[in-house]
Amino acid sequence: MNSELLAYVTEKTNELLAAPMCCPEGKAAAEAFLQAVSDEKADEAIASYIVELEEDITGIDDLIAFAGSERAKAVFGEEGASSFLAHARDLKAGGALYCDCPACCAVKAILDRRSELLKA
Repeated sequence: MNSELLAYVTEKTNELLAAPMCCPEGKAAAEAFLQAVSDEKADEAIASYIVELEEDITGIDDLIAFAGSERAKAVFGEEGASSFLAHARDLKAGGALYCDCPACCAVKAILDRRSELLKA
């Protein structure tokens, strides 16, 4: 993997780890990737990291389903869930395919370079 690409993925991985909404599996995969980078085995670790990221990114329809759920109301309150649902619907109307939270944005940035990463 070239140094520019490695630096980019490392930066986005650190953003993912800093996002409070990063799921435990994503966090574990990100930490494993960073450990592989420090062991100079990033090329070996990237394929499994990509698989986990593909599973973790929240599609826009899943985001809308969550935002309209009773769980969202329990987490954000009635008004917060309503605002969240409106936001998710606005995202979809604007053509978004994925959630725009910091974790999903970091994951999307990495996945956008997946073909480069898998060639490395």
